Amino acid sequence: QVQLVESGGGLVQAGGSLRLSCTASGNIFRIDTMGWYRQAPGKERELGATITSGGRTTYASPVKGRFAISRDNAKNTIYLEMNSLKPEDTAVYYCNAGVQPNGARYLELWGQGTLVTVSS
Repeated sequence: QVQLVESGGGLVQAGGSLRLSCTASGNIFRIDTMGWYRQAPGKERELGATITSGGRTTYASPVKGRFAISRDNAKNTIYLEMNSLKPEDTAVYYCNAGVQPNGARYLELWGQGTLVTVSS
């Protein structure tokens, strides 16, 4: 069974930093674009940042310049380094990936989510 597992959320004061991790596990042939999305209370899920297998990155405007996404293909893992955090960054952060398992159909996977709370 292929799955994504996130870690690294928590409580931090405004201006602080956190690092999220997401690892894909299972019988995987290939992983394409991976990314981080977030959903704040009462709001829809929105894009945070994405990274291709070749390392090309994209960022949503609210996080550009403060967050950095990176990827370790050997470990099937992506990271999100979050700096200068603001209370409005408070949300559940979800990992997303396009995955081709061995001998099975292509999947778009979501992690279970990790809560980031930024206090003012």
